[in-house]
Amino acid sequence: MSRRSLTTLLATGGAAAVLALTQVSAYAAPVQGGNYGAYAMEGQYPTVSSCSGTFQQVGATRYAQGMALKYFYSAKCGSFARIENSRANCAAVLERSNSGTGRVDGWVSETVDAGINYAYTKIGNNLNGRVSRALLACDAQELASTSWY
Repeated sequence: MSRRSLTTLLATGGAAAVLALTQVSAYAAPVQGGNYGAYAMEGQYPTVSSCSGTFQQVGATRYAQGMALKYFYSAKCGSFARIENSRANCAAVLERSNSGTGRVDGWVSETVDAGINYAYTKIGNNLNGRVSRALLACDAQELASTSWY
C-alpha cells in the first residue's frame, strides 16, 4: 500500500480504514483517525494510573466466530474496546462521535499481537455528550459491534 493511499484511507476515517489495515498488520499497533486525540485522556491506555480500576463493562458481550467483543466505560476517563479469544488479523476498534448522534468523528484501533489472543484500544473520550461504540474487525470485515453509549 503506498503512502498516499494509506493517508487517503486514514483521512476517510472510521472502521473502513481499520478494516483495510487489519489485512496488513502483523503485530499489535494502535492506529487512529478522524479527530481522535482531540479530547482529554485520548491517546492513553486504560491502564494509566489515573484511570486504572475505574472501568466497568457496559452492555452484553458480543460474539462472532467464537471471539468476544466487550465495551468498557468510566465516568472519569471515557471508554475502550476489548476483544478476546481472537485470531490473527483482527482488531479492537473504538469509534467516537462528538455530537452524540452516532456519527463517527474519531476512532482508534489495536490489532492482536502475535502469540496472544486479545487486544484493547486506547481510551476514547465519550464524556460530556459524546458517545462511542466498540467494533470487532477481522480480515477487512466488521464482525460485531456494540450499541452507542
